[in-house]
Amino acid sequence: MTVRVLVVDDSATMRGLIIASLRRDPQIKVVGQAADPLEARQAIKMLNPDVITLDIEMPNMNGLDFLDKIMRLRPTPVIMVSTLTHEGAEANLKALELGAFDCVGKPGVGGSADFDQLAEKIKAAGKSRSSMRSITRTSITQAAASRNFSPDGRVLAIGSSTGGVEALITILTQFPPNCPPTVIAQHMPETFTKSFADRLNRLCAPTVAEASDGAPIVPGRIYVAPGSAHLEVVGTSKLICRLSHADRVNGHRPSVDVLFGSVARVCGPRSIGLILTGMGRDGAEGLLLMRRAGATTFGQDETSSVVYGMPRVAFEIGAVACQLPLAGLADQILSEANLQSKANPLQREHV
Repeated sequence: MTVRVLVVDDSATMRGLIIASLRRDPQIKVVGQAADPLEARQAIKMLNPDVITLDIEMPNMNGLDFLDKIMRLRPTPVIMVSTLTHEGAEANLKALELGAFDCVGKPGVGGSADFDQLAEKIKAAGKSRSSMRSITRTSITQAAASRNFSPDGRVLAIGSSTGGVEALITILTQFPPNCPPTVIAQHMPETFTKSFADRLNRLCAPTVAEASDGAPIVPGRIYVAPGSAHLEVVGTSKLICRLSHADRVNGHRPSVDVLFGSVARVCGPRSIGLILTGMGRDGAEGLLLMRRAGATTFGQDETSSVVYGMPRVAFEIGAVACQLPLAGLADQILSEANLQSKANPLQREHV
């Protein structure tokens, strides 16, 4: 399968760099380029590309406004190629919320290593096109704030990658203020995680923060691993976050396998594991360790996943006890972790 790509950037130099990089992959064909959204609109109509790369700062219409129009009028996988800076983090997160497939950094602008992943992400985006869909995002509701929930003491560990921003927002905005203590490893550039945690904190009833070394893991707290460090759960009677800058695992730091492995060792049956949308296999082995240690484990299903990679591998190796669509995960997790719940035992498969 050849993925047909339209490159949109106001800089001719940057378009040339992107095109030269993509042409090295025989599975990718650059079918056109555009200097601004107005040119891009015509090119999309004429060329019908499989995937679009899009800059954020452009003349005539900024990339976010154009992305919003694409998602509403002609849903197509879009990868943002932009500056991965602290200043640009909010704009990139907004792009992911609007439906962008992923973001990579421009070469030579604090993101050359990330830019090297562009071809692989374009190929994954091309495969996702047939399942493009619109996910309705929730916000803090009275139901979430007043949910009759009493935490049973179990720790919830979540791993996610491509598509994880929208998935996490969908799940966590349904959590009550006293939600299960939650730790998250989301594959995300270092400059994004603080802004993402702050964004979640504004949207959610519980307290959400970027994890810091020694932070207490208690009900009502949700911690997002920093983009430059592995997050582990350590302790005995009192659990805390531990950060490390050890080597990447499965090509990632933070690694979902590292987080899940620590939870399996420290919490065992006093834990719940959830693996969400993402490329690759990071988290699958760690989730299997959790399940073998007695944890309850969940996975996002194929239909609702932007990329059914991580959850597929986890399901295939037997790490996932219950597979559910994104819309049903929050209710199932809260029911499982609620002292007052009388939910039926989970089945081996739920598709």
